[in-house]
Amino acid sequence: MSLVGFLILLVIAAVAGAVGQAIAGYSLGGFLVSVVVGFVGAWLGTWVAGQFGLPEFFVITVDGQPFPVVWAIIGSALLAIGIGLLTRR
Repeated sequence: MSLVGFLILLVIAAVAGAVGQAIAGYSLGGFLVSVVVGFVGAWLGTWVAGQFGLPEFFVITVDGQPFPVVWAIIGSALLAIGIGLLTRR
């Protein structure tokens, strides 16, 4: 994977993480946290979709690496909701 491709994936993950956090109504942090939430959300969303036998929607392929945008947003929202429930008093 090239450096440009990696940077594009980081930006896509950050946007997916930020949108997921906005849907959840709980922000975990800034840009770098949004990138991490986006990547973890992509993994979590893809896993949930696989458990229920759901297809992947809107997959962006960058340098041969697929990134499921819809499942990343859903997974990011689930992650932000879970962390928000655990950390709020």
